Amino acid sequence: MVNKRYLARRFLLMVISIFTVATILFFLFRMVPGGPMSAIMSPRMTEAARQRVIENFGLNEPLWKQYLLYMWQLLHLNLGQSFYYGQTVKTLILDRFYNTMALMLTAFLISYTVGIYLGAQLGWIRGTSKERAGMLVVLLVRSTPVFWTGMIVLYVFAFKLNLFPLGGMRGVGAQYSGPVSKFLSVDFLYHLVLPVFTLCTYYTGLPLLLMRNNLLEVLSEDYIDTARAKGLTNRRILFRHAARNAVLPVVTAFAIAIGFAVGGQVLIETVFSWPGLGREMVKASLRSDYPVAQGAFLLLSTIVISMNFFADLAYTYLDPRVRLGGT
Repeated sequence: MVNKRYLARRFLLMVISIFTVATILFFLFRMVPGGPMSAIMSPRMTEAARQRVIENFGLNEPLWKQYLLYMWQLLHLNLGQSFYYGQTVKTLILDRFYNTMALMLTAFLISYTVGIYLGAQLGWIRGTSKERAGMLVVLLVRSTPVFWTGMIVLYVFAFKLNLFPLGGMRGVGAQYSGPVSKFLSVDFLYHLVLPVFTLCTYYTGLPLLLMRNNLLEVLSEDYIDTARAKGLTNRRILFRHAARNAVLPVVTAFAIAIGFAVGGQVLIETVFSWPGLGREMVKASLRSDYPVAQGAFLLLSTIVISMNFFADLAYTYLDPRVRLGGT
């Protein structure tokens, strides 16, 4: 059973961490050269117009009042209004976030499933020529910059062979009635193939290497020898006993990587012209659209912190020997 007091402490720590990040981001974006007003002011604006804009965004209030208002709005999931688009930050970020998650989760589920399986297989055949050849391929692919792989994939399969679109998320004239119809449409899945393939070639290496290295340690444990003595098949020993314990660090890596990968998708999103959150975050920073950039950074930080919390919980279900809180 999970220690409820420990769970409450971890949850409270998660909330405090998110609150701290929100506070740092608030003051950090107001310390940049020019401040938030530099993005919304025009030299041709009259003084009256400038004053109306300042009052509209609440920038005429003292900094401590702006901070309290920001935190109050944050509690109500109100992230403000974009300087550039003129729409709410929440609507803008969620739209880009869904696009990134559709790309990233698909790639992560495939790459971690394949990586865990191949890592277990390579760990089982350790010391063989097949294992050495497999490790060489994995290290070569893993060391290749993901944007370079993306450009090669795009050039070969989209430009030369004309099998897939050159970029974007949907074809010309494609219409969707809602998020579900968009993400399940053939047109969307068609545009999803190349960026997902590129991400899988890169992300598969991490769970594969972790799984292989962990399995090498697990295979030296006494209970593995006991399982062999009982006459269990190699497949049962590998996946029922060894892999189950070796996969624990991979869960932590997945939880941490999935948070950082949301913001790290900017390279792939740029190469494939994918309208995701990472690309929008960079564009917002370049445009000095601070509400959007601040909201995007806060969302990414919340994901990273939350995924670490859920990784702790997942440990108790993967390994009965693990008891959170020492009970």
